[in-house]
Amino acid sequence: MQAKPQNQHHWLQKLVGEWIYETEATMGADQPPEKATGTESVRSLGGLWILAEGQGEMPGCGAATMIMTLGYDPHKQQYVGTWIGSMMTHLWVYDGKLDADERVLTLNSEGPAMTGEGKMAKYRDAIEFKSDDHRVLTSHMLGDDGQWHKFMTANYRRKQ
Repeated sequence: MQAKPQNQHHWLQKLVGEWIYETEATMGADQPPEKATGTESVRSLGGLWILAEGQGEMPGCGAATMIMTLGYDPHKQQYVGTWIGSMMTHLWVYDGKLDADERVLTLNSEGPAMTGEGKMAKYRDAIEFKSDDHRVLTSHMLGDDGQWHKFMTANYRRKQ
């Protein structure tokens, strides 16, 4: 069974390349935002998947390595993927959709709540292309108040 890339797979290929990122994260309501920087290398796997490996500082964690996989599942009619980081043991599993303008990919996941009380929480990451060489990742967590709270923004710029 040889899968053929579809338009959704072609969209993912825009991520392929070498990137530099700057992150700003809020680690708590009473704490100032923390900033961090790093690099990311994204490659294609058969035109169906992307594999992204990031290295650098992670707010609140220090030096870290992160790996993200993203693809599109035509049977589920949604994007799918995973995220792991050297600073934690949780495997984040993504599912999501691309907006009508094909600029923002919103990915849903579930993981440990930031309160550290052993609870799980819903998360939402959005990858938005501002241009071919600039994308923004925003991360939100669903709070106990039923509202989505942004806790991180990362600007990625393609290495020239």
